Amino acid sequence: MSEIGGDGRPLTLSLQLLLLMSLLTVLPSLLLMMTSFTRIIIVLSILRHALGLQQTPPNQVLVGLSLFLSLFVMQPVISEVNRVAITPYGQEQIDIGEAVSRSGDALHGFMMKQTRKSDLMMFAKIAKAPTYASPKDVPFSILLPAFVTSELKTAFQIGFLIFLPFLVIDLIVASALMSLGMMMLSPTIISMPFKLLLFVLVDGWALTMGSLASSFIG
Repeated sequence: MSEIGGDGRPLTLSLQLLLLMSLLTVLPSLLLMMTSFTRIIIVLSILRHALGLQQTPPNQVLVGLSLFLSLFVMQPVISEVNRVAITPYGQEQIDIGEAVSRSGDALHGFMMKQTRKSDLMMFAKIAKAPTYASPKDVPFSILLPAFVTSELKTAFQIGFLIFLPFLVIDLIVASALMSLGMMMLSPTIISMPFKLLLFVLVDGWALTMGSLASSFIG
């Protein structure tokens, strides 16, 4: 089935392809703002700084880890979008407008589960929006900023908890160096091996990635 234009006639294939290409240009923003990517990349960046490593792992590795973990977390949503939107559109059962609408509904459900009620109420109050009968009635204009705010809050909360044990190591090393009178020696140089050792002993990467994935469940 083809998309219907304003005059009631179906859009040509070239116009549909142009619309699809236009949608592809906003995919990076959708990836950053409407999925689990934001929380994951922030936590991994904080972890790198907590370890005292400036460029290890490199930014490309962190982005790749965040991307694939996001695909893992978003797999139920991706499957739902494929079932209700992509497959019917490929079989010409629905037009592209309906496919986009159904895809948005699937993302809407995921975002609502991860958004704090207080953040939703704050942006609804700013927009002077009426009271919504159900979560499905919340528009993306209010849900999106509330979702991003909630993700930032959660990411920094997780990052704070990750930072604490490494901060303790830094304090212990700095105190030891001061007691020994080694003022000119940077505590970071001494504490980094101990932080790496702690991270390896507790299987830090598996613990971090597993905890991040689990934080989206519930």
